[in-house]
Amino acid sequence: MKLQGTMSVKGNELYIGGVGCKELRDKYKTPLYVFDEELVRNNCKEYIKHFKVNENKNRVAYAGKAFLPIYMCKLIAEEGLYLDVVSGGELFTVYKSGFPMEKVLFHGNNKTIDEIEMGVSLGVGRFVVDNYYELELLQSICEQKNKIQSIYFRITPGIEAHTHDYIQTGQIDSKFGFALSNGDLQDALENIKKYENINLVGLHAHIGSQIFDVAPYLDEVEIMMNLVKEIKQQHDINIEEVDLGGGVGVYYTESDEPKTIKEFCSEIIKKVDDVCKDINISVPILIIEPGRSIVANGGSTIYTVGSIKDIKDVRTYVSVDGGMTDNIRPSLYQAGYECSIANKMGIDKNNKVTIAGKCCESGDILITDVDVMDIESGDILIMSSTGAYGYSMSSNYNKIIKPAVVSVKDGKSKLICKRESFEDLLRLEIAD
Repeated sequence: MKLQGTMSVKGNELYIGGVGCKELRDKYKTPLYVFDEELVRNNCKEYIKHFKVNENKNRVAYAGKAFLPIYMCKLIAEEGLYLDVVSGGELFTVYKSGFPMEKVLFHGNNKTIDEIEMGVSLGVGRFVVDNYYELELLQSICEQKNKIQSIYFRITPGIEAHTHDYIQTGQIDSKFGFALSNGDLQDALENIKKYENINLVGLHAHIGSQIFDVAPYLDEVEIMMNLVKEIKQQHDINIEEVDLGGGVGVYYTESDEPKTIKEFCSEIIKKVDDVCKDINISVPILIIEPGRSIVANGGSTIYTVGSIKDIKDVRTYVSVDGGMTDNIRPSLYQAGYECSIANKMGIDKNNKVTIAGKCCESGDILITDVDVMDIESGDILIMSSTGAYGYSMSSNYNKIIKPAVVSVKDGKSKLICKRESFEDLLRLEIAD
């Protein structure tokens, strides 16, 4: 397992943020999400620096769907990032955290009336409008509330990044955005001036997730900058802000070869400058929306090993006290992860096993055929790079309670999300 961030080994035990995994298990129990705060803050700083936020007034908007407890909202505010949300629940979390609402971007392909009303009332900085239905609703609600709302149009630029089918979003056949090829965007632009309570200030596109190659982003830049010029010439609308979305790939296993934050940002910034110079337009304010690439490697999940089932000449199943309820990605996307035995680091790997979860599902497998040290019931197993879409996609399937989340930094641990109780499971149920 590749050591990430502040991970270190002392006497065959894995430490994160200066705190040992044995101490974390004893204090907080397992399963447990462990949040390497120093690594996450450093990633934020890298984006701020290399996306030229201070020099060019560009913006880095953290994609909240990756991981969004109140504590994360406060951290993002402290690091000077914007924040994007995709639901009323995320919006309410951000609001309760005290995050500045003018720095919030509200996404979603089917925002409800209640969600739009909440966003307008709370003063969301930008609505990313996905379709005509939303445009009509937003105009009506803003008119009722006597407010002017700044928006982006989300477009589908026709780019198919090389990623899993479920996380491609920039191609023409997508549930997201106004398409360029069929005239949808042109129709919207021709009619935008009749919406008196809406101010179109920008364009947004998102081409997918877990993308390792910069080339699709450079193609996106070419399309978006030319579109800015075309909109000014044909519709006399100044597009002042261009949001290039997120999707920057991260390391999960040895087969992944991600570029650094610096490499991604620098190539995108240079391409924008070159294209704008070539087509003779001013460089707009740029927005990028990293989520996974900020928190994925900063999160780990620790489990306690339970039953071990050795099927001779077939497979050895090592079961842990969590599974698809705290990490659905292996079952949903066939996502790969690395793991190790946190209390036996540095010991030779002599066993090939499959890590199984505790759910009543044959598909509840976290990692298939992985080499590990001699493993026993009671050992501490750690899966790395679970910081994105672990806690945020967790569920109560099989009436399993959600794990706690702790932040570790400078030798100290801090609880940021409590472990659910059995009583919590029933709090919304009505007995009679």
